[in-house]
Amino acid sequence: MSPMQNPDEKQMTAPDYIRANFHPSDRVAVLVRKRGRGETVQRISTADKIAAIPFQDWLHYKNEKENCDIYIGMNALKPESHTRTKDDIWAIRHLYVDLDHEGTKSLATIEQSDLVPKPSYVLNTSPDKFQVIWKVEGMTPHQAESMLHAITAQFDGDPAATDSTRVLRLPGFANKKYEQDFTVKVHSQTGQTYHPRDFKVRTEPVDAGPARWNQSQDRFAASAGHRNGPPSTEPRELSQSERDWAYAKRALSRGEIPEDIIRNIAEFRAYDKPNPQDYARRTVTKAMAELKGLPSPHTPDSAPAGDSNQEHGR
Repeated sequence: MSPMQNPDEKQMTAPDYIRANFHPSDRVAVLVRKRGRGETVQRISTADKIAAIPFQDWLHYKNEKENCDIYIGMNALKPESHTRTKDDIWAIRHLYVDLDHEGTKSLATIEQSDLVPKPSYVLNTSPDKFQVIWKVEGMTPHQAESMLHAITAQFDGDPAATDSTRVLRLPGFANKKYEQDFTVKVHSQTGQTYHPRDFKVRTEPVDAGPARWNQSQDRFAASAGHRNGPPSTEPRELSQSERDWAYAKRALSRGEIPEDIIRNIAEFRAYDKPNPQDYARRTVTKAMAELKGLPSPHTPDSAPAGDSNQEHGR
């Protein structure tokens, strides 16, 4: 039975969810984004303090009174970290996939699949959109990101949600993206913590078989360059700008309005781009040209390395 079909299930509170997913001393990032203005505040503290009443009261005030969306990082940061970059990752606590297109169908596929174990949690973030989460241990950041790419490709997830610094929505708070608020709900599936051996999805480049998505090259590197030896079994790590471009193409291909896509990307990159609106417009323009088979306009920073990663807030 789908977790969405259990009306009698007791809902976890945000503090319960945090305590169940992190060690009390884990340093975790919380992101507060004011919808419309693109203003972002990031707070990094221990899971114990984030779950405590004073911090939760502040989050509820920002969510309810100031129209802010609330997100939490899914992996623990190094002691005394004050930023949320890949170099700051201390321990991988979770794998996840963001189902933002035909979410109910993709969720059912995950539940019936023997390639991944039963999810630890499923967040219902908005109508027909879900974030699926597995608690894990004994996994390196490189292993985790390889697995995130593979799970996303297998189950038609959002290709932007494939980095270890990702923030996901915190249950119990309203999603402020839509005209009417949607309270994010969490459905607990199992308390089990998984290990790398529990995931059977391929982590090789997907060019060896049919792609789950018609732009699979945006997820993995081609095998070119290995003509004199076996093909690489490791996916190339994408920059955040490549993920933005992949997101734009995917959103355009399913008929989303270009201006809405530009706004989403601009809000997402407001934290690390000097002119996020211009960057977003050039990214979407390039994606539109690609989909129409036209020569792509020159985009100087279309694939820079070392971009920081946040959440598009879909």
